[in-house]
Amino acid sequence: MQLVRQKEKFIRNRSLQVRAGLAVLTATALASGCASGAQEPVKPAHGQQAKAAEQQAAAHAARVAAVKKWNVAKMPLTPPKPPAKKPRITTRKGFEVSGQEHLPPVYTTVPTKDKVVFLTIDDGAEKDPEFLRMMSELKIPYTAFLSDYVVKDDYGYFKKMQDRGVGLNNHTLNHKYLPGLTYEQQKREICGMQDVIEKRFGKRPELFRPPFGNYNRDTLRAAKSCGITSVPLWNAEAFVDRMDWREWDRDLHPGDIILTHFRGKEDWKGTMTDMIRRLLKTVTDKGYAIARLEDYLPAQAEPAKTGPAQTGSAQARR
Repeated sequence: MQLVRQKEKFIRNRSLQVRAGLAVLTATALASGCASGAQEPVKPAHGQQAKAAEQQAAAHAARVAAVKKWNVAKMPLTPPKPPAKKPRITTRKGFEVSGQEHLPPVYTTVPTKDKVVFLTIDDGAEKDPEFLRMMSELKIPYTAFLSDYVVKDDYGYFKKMQDRGVGLNNHTLNHKYLPGLTYEQQKREICGMQDVIEKRFGKRPELFRPPFGNYNRDTLRAAKSCGITSVPLWNAEAFVDRMDWREWDRDLHPGDIILTHFRGKEDWKGTMTDMIRRLLKTVTDKGYAIARLEDYLPAQAEPAKTGPAQTGSAQARR
């Protein structure tokens, strides 16, 4: 509409009619060149910009409608464009095992100055179709860590998730306490889940999260042998009625990884959509956007070089 009004104004202005005539002559020459075999003229830049603006406006309107539909308190913030140069991932101090410099890094936060956090969801027990619709319509990215014993009754649910751009990653076959297993037993749990995800979803994951956040040196050795490049844990955990925090300040920080679970009313006092509503309010009120974890990770995460190695097992607080 704005372009039409500008054209009408030009016609009323006699001095600009001359320029319009020149433009017509130029267009005629271009058309003649095209007819004689010259290259097709490039579309006007303003037309491309107008189309992009229309698409952005339509996407924004759809998201506004989704916020209202799902009863979300505020419009979720849009994350910035992912960094072209990915940050180097290192093991968090105190989370090391012996020989950590040769093993996949274990971390709870991704190094970034962007005010973004990363939502990760574990196991796959609850398969709520409303959750899929909500996240898709709100355009909220997240990363899943799956255990076969709870996803094998409905691989199709997680295929729909994958088709919406969600990364499907390794949380072992049977969700066992890994430090209580031998190296070979741990390897079967981790490599076995790699095989399942590759067979069902077409790609072997690079990310692995040990059940309960518990691991030892054998866990990381086994994970590396199965093709795992990094082990993201979490710095906060979301429930339907609260947030739990790892840090003393009980707050979010740039690059924090948030954990939640595929759970429903049988385990929580609400649904997954209820949990997401509460989480989005917390994150948005604090001025953060939810970004996609994989967009901030290198394709092959570098092993960490940390301080003095510790022996024995490392355990993440839940």
